[in-house]
This record gives sequence, C-alpha cells and structure tokens, in this order.
Amino acid sequence: MRINKLKVAAAENRPVINGWLAIPSSYSAEIMGHQGYDAVTVDLQHGMIDFASALAMLQALSATPAVPLVRVADSTPAQIMRVLDAGAYGVICPMISTPEQARHFVSACRYPPEGIRSFGPARGLLYGGADYPQHANREILTLAMIETREGLANIDAILDTDGLDGVFIGPNDLSLTLTGAASAESTHPEMLGAIEHVVSHCRQKQKIAGIFCTSGAAAANRIAQGFQFVTPANDVMQLGRASREAIALARGQQIPTTGASGY
Repeated sequence: MRINKLKVAAAENRPVINGWLAIPSSYSAEIMGHQGYDAVTVDLQHGMIDFASALAMLQALSATPAVPLVRVADSTPAQIMRVLDAGAYGVICPMISTPEQARHFVSACRYPPEGIRSFGPARGLLYGGADYPQHANREILTLAMIETREGLANIDAILDTDGLDGVFIGPNDLSLTLTGAASAESTHPEMLGAIEHVVSHCRQKQKIAGIFCTSGAAAANRIAQGFQFVTPANDVMQLGRASREAIALARGQQIPTTGASGY
C-alpha cells in the first residue's frame, strides 16, 4: 500500500502544509495539488461541494504529489466510509467534544476488528494499491476537530483514543464559543490559552496538532508555536486576496488587508 507521507512527516516532526478546497472544481484541485502542498483537503462541511464533485476532485488530486484528505460534514459513519472508499487518505472530522465521539469517528475509519468500517474500498484500491485492505488501518490519517469548551476540557481523553493521529483546531468555532466572536487569529486571552493548551497536550501525547490559518505568515507563526499541521487559508480566501491585490495594483492603490476570515 502507498505510504501515507503525512504520517511519516509527523513521526519525523516535520510540519505539514495543507491546502484547502471549498470550490467544487477538479481543475482547481489539480492546480492546488501541484503547488507544493503536502496535502490538500476537500471540504464537505463548509465548502460548496457534493459527493460527485468531491470524487472528481480526489481523482484530480491523485495525479499530484499532494496527499488527498477530506473534511466530512459530521461523524456519520456512512459518510466517512464513503469518502475513504472514494480514495481519501485521511479524514478531518468536525465537532469532536468527547472521547466517545472520538472513538466513534476513528471506528468508522478502521476495518474490523479495530473498527466498524464496511468493506468496499473501490478507489482506495486504485490510489493505495492492491494490498490496501491489509494496511489501510495503519495508513489512513484521522484528525478530530476541537471547536468547543467540552472538547478543550476533554483533550487528554480525546488524544488517548486508539487510532487517533491528532487534533485540528477550528479557530473560528472555538473563538465563537470562548469569546462570542468568530476570529481565526483571535488574540483574546482565553483563546490564546486554549490554543496553547491543545498544543502542549498534543506534544505530551505525541499526537499531531493542526489548525486552520488565514495566511502563509499566520501558518508560519503557528508552526513556530508548535503546530505540525497547518492550513494557510483556503482557495476562496486565496482567490479573493489575489484578486483584491491585482485590482489595487492595477489602479495604483494600496493593497487591502481585509478579507474573509476563513473556517
């Protein structure tokens, strides 16, 4: 089976730079996959993407060096199993707040006896190789999103979940919960403390700490802070930012700094 390069990077303590797709386009996915990202995530939660589009995007990503990942809309086992069968090499699952939810999520990603994943790998075989069924439990990446006070309180128990590779902070939802305002780069003391809390516990448990960022510079700051898996904005944010900069330059105006906050 094809080795999951993200797990190798995590074991060697090398940061993973992850692209993020919200626009339903296989062409966009192919372009992003060739830009140097270690991984690219197809977003089925907040992206404008249905399963048919996601399948075409995963096929496009398979022809690039980037590892194809999916953020599912929720922890429904059928949805998780379907994106894995479609060739996703890892799953990011939102709103994991308890160890029971974490176990439920991981179980859907693992074949028996380690989990409840139903057999039918389809594109998993094409991307992973003929021996995919024998090694998928080892190679498929699992990241649980921490976005609530409950998730913060249960971080140790969540990280102790067998088969969970790490966590991924949803900064807007976490900020909204803690401060009343959605801000991916919040400097509110409670938000700063929560982020450090997650990073330090991931370090202690030797699990991946991931987070969504609003830019490359913000992602670099997060890596310096101890995060191993960073997303420097999504395709929508990058398209909007590049367009605003091009228009401002063409008009001889100052480049604007405002834009979408991301998710």
